[in-house]
Amino acid sequence: MPKFLDSHGLSGLGKEQFEQAVSSSADEFGVTTSSVYYNEKENKLFCVCEGPDKESVKKHHEKLNLTCDFITEVDEVS
Repeated sequence: MPKFLDSHGLSGLGKEQFEQAVSSSADEFGVTTSSVYYNEKENKLFCVCEGPDKESVKKHHEKLNLTCDFITEVDEVS
């Protein structure tokens, strides 16, 4: 399954939503989040997700009331 890197602000993201966002089981869009990185200076969250396509990743975040600044497919994350 393809891997994606995305970024979004944390405006309004509560603990329960954050836990849903980083769940290791696939949601109804087929998306799982394998890693999360936080940039405190910019108050941005960067996620490494696996899913069928960019649209699925976008819907995964929209479900949590988050808008992605970008979503890009990546070959490998280390």
